[in-house]
Amino acid sequence: MVSKKAFTMIELVMVIVILGIVASIGSDIVLSLYNNYLRSRTINTLESKTEIVLEQIAKRLQYRIKDSTIARKADGSYRALAGSDSTYSIIEWISYSNESLLSNPPGWSGFIDLNDGNTTRPNLKTHDSNLSFASETMSALTDGDINLTVEGKEAALIFRTPYNAENFGWGNGNVNTLGVATLRVTKNNTDDDILIINATDVPNDIYEHYVLAHSAYAIVPEGNITGTDFNLTLHYNYQPWIAARNNYALGSTATLAEHVSLFQFKQDDTLIRLKLCIHDNNETGTGDRIAICKEKVVY
Repeated sequence: MVSKKAFTMIELVMVIVILGIVASIGSDIVLSLYNNYLRSRTINTLESKTEIVLEQIAKRLQYRIKDSTIARKADGSYRALAGSDSTYSIIEWISYSNESLLSNPPGWSGFIDLNDGNTTRPNLKTHDSNLSFASETMSALTDGDINLTVEGKEAALIFRTPYNAENFGWGNGNVNTLGVATLRVTKNNTDDDILIINATDVPNDIYEHYVLAHSAYAIVPEGNITGTDFNLTLHYNYQPWIAARNNYALGSTATLAEHVSLFQFKQDDTLIRLKLCIHDNNETGTGDRIAICKEKVVY
C-alpha cells in the first residue's frame, strides 16, 4: 500500500501568510527605492537649474556700471543698491556694451583724446574706434532700437567718474527722467572715431575715460511674489536715457526660472551677493516639495 503525503491546511495557510508578508515588504522596499530615485533626480535637476540661473545673472552683472545698480520695489520706487533692504525685490542696472567692443580695432576704445582738435563738444575724438561695427552690433542686439547713426536711437556714453544712482535717469514707475550720467550719442557720418553728444546733453566737463551702453537690465520676481511660488524674469533692451523706452516693462523679457521660492540680493562694499531658491512644485508626487537654495557672489 502506497502512502501519500500532502500539506495540511494549516501549512498551506502559513505559507500563504509568509508569502504575503514577503511580498508586502518587497513592494515597500521597491516603492522606497523608486521614491529615493525620484528625489535624487529632482535634487540634481534643481541644483543644476539654480546654478545655471545664478550664473546667467552673474554674467550680466559682471559688465554692470556699478554706480548705476539700483534696487526697486514693485510700486516703482527705488534707491541705490548699497542702501536697500529685503523690501526691495527688483535689481536693475545698466551694463556697458561689451559685445560691441569685440572687433579689431574695438567698436569703441573707451578713451577720448582731450587734446585733439576734433574734441570740441559735442564732438569727441575717440582714436582706434570702429564705431560702424559698434553701431551695427548694438542695432542687431536691440532689434534696431539703438543705432549710432539715427537720432532718437542713441547709445549712452557714460564717463568713468563717480555718480549717484539718480544720475542715470531711473524713473519711479513710468515717470520719464533723463539722467546726467547717460549722455546720448551718435557717430560722425564720415569719421568712424568721432562721437557726437546730443545737443541737449552736452555736459560742462568732459573726461578721458568712457564706456558705451545699449541696454539696461532688470531681474524681476513676477506672480505671487509675497508667497513661495513665483517666476523670475529677465527684462532687457530698454534704455533709461531714452524717454520713450526708459521703463523695463517696455523692453524684452525672458523667463529665467519658474517655481522660485526666494530671490534675495544685497551689496557688501563692491560685491553683490545673490541668493536663489527653486522648488519642484511636488513634481515627484511624494507629497513633499523639494527646494534647493544656492548663493553666488559677483565682483
